[in-house]
Amino acid sequence: MNRLVLLAVGVAGLTVLAAGPAAAAPEAAAGQTITTCGSSGLQAGLLTRLCAEVTGNAVQFYGRVSLAGPPSPGSPAPAPKELSTTLSAEVVGAGAPPLTQDRPVVFVSTTLEVRGPASTVPCGATVRGTFGVASFPRSPQPVVHEVTLTC
Repeated sequence: MNRLVLLAVGVAGLTVLAAGPAAAAPEAAAGQTITTCGSSGLQAGLLTRLCAEVTGNAVQFYGRVSLAGPPSPGSPAPAPKELSTTLSAEVVGAGAPPLTQDRPVVFVSTTLEVRGPASTVPCGATVRGTFGVASFPRSPQPVVHEVTLTC
């Protein structure tokens, strides 16, 4: 009998929870920085990812470059690799050209971050960032990430 009562109480509790409104995602406190990242991709034989930091109505994109996997046991450390990076950001639908930054970097074996300039955009705007990495003879295959400001 105890098990039957517990089962009935559990079902009743789940029914009440299911009937209630869905919980909204918590909003960021004023001045709090929210970081989101897009999907990763392979470029120049390395793993790349584009992330965005949003504080109020300021957005800063940064690209991350890392090894695509761990080196084989006993193998020598990877040789330094010269990379050409391109990081751009644009407000979707604004018609303005994207803010683009080209920067040469040298990747050794630890994760490398390439930061773009911070931009101030209106609340409610969607900002698209792209991050491309090239190393001769491989051309870039940029990763893309979009964020919508909810100020």
